[in-house]
Amino acid sequence: MTDPNDLDFLSDSTESTSTRFVTFIGHSLKRFDLAVTTTNRFYGKKLVADLQNGRTAILGTDDLEEEGYLERLFTLDEQEGEELRTFLYQVVGDPYFTD
Repeated sequence: MTDPNDLDFLSDSTESTSTRFVTFIGHSLKRFDLAVTTTNRFYGKKLVADLQNGRTAILGTDDLEEEGYLERLFTLDEQEGEELRTFLYQVVGDPYFTD
């Protein structure tokens, strides 16, 4: 087992976050079980976890506008991707950058 003192930490911080757990079903009858975490860590983007397939992504509106991105990331068909995109537009924010 590796000694923790041998690790080269690039970052190690603790932050209070807020997580919204959402389950919904769209017209495609695909069930979405999501955890959407708000944090100051990702320039205003949200940490979105699909609890069914274990995939997680850091998403902002710029990511939602990229054609096919959600579908590839979460293994969805076009209709399922559009349903997820519609929901995420309600909860994710635009990225912001600080100096």
